[in-house]
Amino acid sequence: MLFNSVQFLLFFIVVTLSYFGLKWQGRWMLLLVASCYFYMVLKPQYILILLLTIIIDYIAGIWIEKTTGPAKRWLLIISLISNLGILAFFKYLGFFTENLSLLFDQLSMPGVAQKVMAIGNRLFVGVLHLFGESGVSSFKDNKSILPVGLSFHTFQAMSYTIEVYRGNQKAERHFGIYSLYVMFYPQLVAGPIERPQNVLWQFHKTFPFDAENVKAGLMQMAFGLFKKVVIADRLVMMTDYGFNDPGQHNGLTLLVATFFFTFQIYCDFSGYSDMAIGAARVMGFTLMENFRTPYIAQSVSEFWRRWHISLSTWFRDYLYIPLGGNRKGKVRQYINMLIVFLASGLWHGPNWTYVIWGGLNGLYQVLAVLRDRVLERLGFAPKASTVERLEAPVSPLRVVGNVLFTFVLIMLTWVFFRARTVGDAFLILQRIATLSFDQPVGSPMNATEMGFSVFLIAFLLLKEYFYLYIPTRNTARFAILFVLITFATYLFGVFSSNQFIYFQF
Repeated sequence: MLFNSVQFLLFFIVVTLSYFGLKWQGRWMLLLVASCYFYMVLKPQYILILLLTIIIDYIAGIWIEKTTGPAKRWLLIISLISNLGILAFFKYLGFFTENLSLLFDQLSMPGVAQKVMAIGNRLFVGVLHLFGESGVSSFKDNKSILPVGLSFHTFQAMSYTIEVYRGNQKAERHFGIYSLYVMFYPQLVAGPIERPQNVLWQFHKTFPFDAENVKAGLMQMAFGLFKKVVIADRLVMMTDYGFNDPGQHNGLTLLVATFFFTFQIYCDFSGYSDMAIGAARVMGFTLMENFRTPYIAQSVSEFWRRWHISLSTWFRDYLYIPLGGNRKGKVRQYINMLIVFLASGLWHGPNWTYVIWGGLNGLYQVLAVLRDRVLERLGFAPKASTVERLEAPVSPLRVVGNVLFTFVLIMLTWVFFRARTVGDAFLILQRIATLSFDQPVGSPMNATEMGFSVFLIAFLLLKEYFYLYIPTRNTARFAILFVLITFATYLFGVFSSNQFIYFQF
């Protein structure tokens, strides 16, 4: 079910009103049933995959808590392999099989390559037929049948067993509550990826109706919808125009398309997160912040502390630190950084464009650390404590320069994220590098639409730069602003029911 649909509006109203009319027992049951319905509207048969992971991790959590010694570690490994195995089969089997087949083909072993491809295809098609996907005939159909939000709820389920293993979370004995932890509809298909210690306890509480929470939640939902349908879905006209057939466009057109995509993906994804967090807050639940004004970051590392925070911290806590972080020497630190970002790229999808996107961000991080160390050795950047660095006055011109430089670096990586193929990405970058400003910008938008799009981007940047929050405490002011945002969304929104970008992950 899409947040930007009338169907969701009706669903949200009915579920929320019913929720406040029930006691605790009825509330968790309502939310679990509603969450199942919410997911099944998109792909009903794949609820079985969610049920399988829920059963595996529910049992594993209890066993892990009761067990000691090496057996405890093996139980965790079995749980993680089960989760990653399901994710790998549905999302990456085709990618790895095709690349393995290509490798054998390059080694002049075409017979082996064909057998690898045939085995993978048979396995893939056979399992999917069990789920009623009779129209699937090969890996090429993978995107059309990929379970929605598989990467998100898989990572959330994995965080539960890891935290139980570490002793940071008691194993949940209530099967319904644990199921709700994985299935909670606001963040089921695109996050935030929550930790059990942050939300599990909340499902055991009965939150009273709180007018302040309702107003703040509704306002966050309203502005999230505004970012999605007014900004993101307007910009998609230009980004699709440029990226779907880059060979037909000049460098200036592709530069504008890349610039617009930089804000399209932000408004699309942060808009979803706002709506998810807001919907939960209306009912009294608190979900973690997922975006924190990322495009005013002064470095790439700061950008990743502000962008998709739930995923960034997941990789930090469950991959980077266990690999050794920065505790095992400088070279190991660089390798760990690259591994984390390559894994993050692959997490987004089975395509080399995502892997390169992740690798570029990892390379940026490594180069930044190397630069700082070289400058310190040369005496241009004396070592200072974190407090001293934060308190040191910084030139406004330097801040603007850092923000713009970081923005350009990040914008260039988005080319690989959005491009359909690696070849398309390099073609786009090549044409951008050789652009001439005497070339006209090709666009499906007229001049008014183009100008309005730029205005919306400027409005968004100003709001975030000055940390402007929409007030909700005064009820009359809230009502006026809520009506104005809702009316502006209706008046200027592009209602084509575009799916959120991160649903595919």
